[in-house]
Amino acid sequence: MLAGVRQGATIGGVVAAMVLALPEAAWAHGVGGSSETVGGFVWLGTKHMLAGWDHLLFVGGILLLAGEMRRAAKLISLFALGHSVTLFTATVADWHVNPVLVDIMVALSLVFVGVVGLRGRPKDWAWLAAAVLAFGLAHGLGLSTRLQEMGLPSDGLIPRVLAFNLGVEIGQLIAVVAMFMIGDVLRHHLPRLRDVRLSHATLIAAGVIAAAVLVITSGPDALRPIQAASDPESSCEVRNRTETFPGGGGHPVKSFFEPGETVPATSFGHVIGDGYVIVTYRPDLPADQLAQVRAFVTDPAVGRVVGGSATDQSEAVKAVHAYRTVACDIVDVDAVRQFTREWFADPRSKPVE
Repeated sequence: MLAGVRQGATIGGVVAAMVLALPEAAWAHGVGGSSETVGGFVWLGTKHMLAGWDHLLFVGGILLLAGEMRRAAKLISLFALGHSVTLFTATVADWHVNPVLVDIMVALSLVFVGVVGLRGRPKDWAWLAAAVLAFGLAHGLGLSTRLQEMGLPSDGLIPRVLAFNLGVEIGQLIAVVAMFMIGDVLRHHLPRLRDVRLSHATLIAAGVIAAAVLVITSGPDALRPIQAASDPESSCEVRNRTETFPGGGGHPVKSFFEPGETVPATSFGHVIGDGYVIVTYRPDLPADQLAQVRAFVTDPAVGRVVGGSATDQSEAVKAVHAYRTVACDIVDVDAVRQFTREWFADPRSKPVE
């Protein structure tokens, strides 16, 4: 018994070290990349699920709880139904929720399934099935939030959402099969892992630590509900990002592009995934206002910022990062600077090494 406790503590310590050493790992919902085709969204969904450790750990916890194939299939189907419903509904209806709060909820779902596992398999599975469905709905909100952050076109929205969801289900199926295979091998070669309490303890450790890291590193501002309101005395409005940039390019050859120069849209699409801020401006700005924008973008002290003109833009200047946009009717560099500073203080802005 003591050896089992020690082994559980060791596993929990490893999980803790990994999460604390890599705080950005607590956000498991980032949808990397972009696609111009419906088929490409299938791959994005598959890749996202296979990289989403929190989704996979929750599914793994449900498999451990179920204990048999038939019951596991029913519970996983309920989970898939839940996240499919909210993924589709929230994305099509343009619902926006705070992604950090969703991530915390997803982390706590690991704690839930781990605690239930330590207490033993329930005699009445109905309440657990309802809980799995509810957590599926929460996971789906996380998927929708991240998908919308990519910037989805109004034309062909529904096929892209359905394709992304199909990819998620493919990724989940691959993960479930892999878990069964790996679990079978480990149980034969590592007899101590037959004690599922160690796995449940690890789930609790991962969920608690991830939730704590999210709360500590996000700060109070990131935990507030998303609002599209802005300072009534300012000409700028902060809102969720709807701007899209095509993918496929590398880093731009320079940070600022003058009016009349070709803006490398694919390069901008590439660097926004690396945590950059993209500043766009109306090409007919007066010279003094253009100089203010240029000075801000090219200032080495500002950080990862690129900028260029946008001929179809009605606002004087906009700044965009992976999640939000600040749009100003008149050039307000101070507002853009504050928007940029807040983003670079967010752990999600850190590029993945």
